[in-house]
Amino acid sequence: MQSQAPRKSVAVVVEDLFFSTKIETVARQTGTQVVLAQDGDQLIKCIGKDVPGLIIIDLNNRSCEPLELIRRIKADSRLADVPVIGFFSHVQVELERAARAAGCDRVLARSAFSAKLPEILRGIDR
Repeated sequence: MQSQAPRKSVAVVVEDLFFSTKIETVARQTGTQVVLAQDGDQLIKCIGKDVPGLIIIDLNNRSCEPLELIRRIKADSRLADVPVIGFFSHVQVELERAARAAGCDRVLARSAFSAKLPEILRGIDR
């Protein structure tokens, strides 16, 4: 029997307690390790040398500048290839466009993000 390779962690930048709890709950159900941070500096400190398999950013996070954080991640040679998913309120069309322009790989409305979270977390296998 062949064993599965361990999953890489998911780094999440979110200040909303509802979404951080939801992400942690689904991560437990999918066997995914989650590293939570409230801002970009905390994200970099929390992940340390362990490059995550995915970075999720709440584009409405008021504890940081999410678009600047996306640009910072994509400019970092260690993190540039890590997929970044941003989630936002569906009525913020300009924010969606700005996140894509900043380098966000996938942008989802909060409702779609919530619905797809299990498949998103399951898709980070090495």
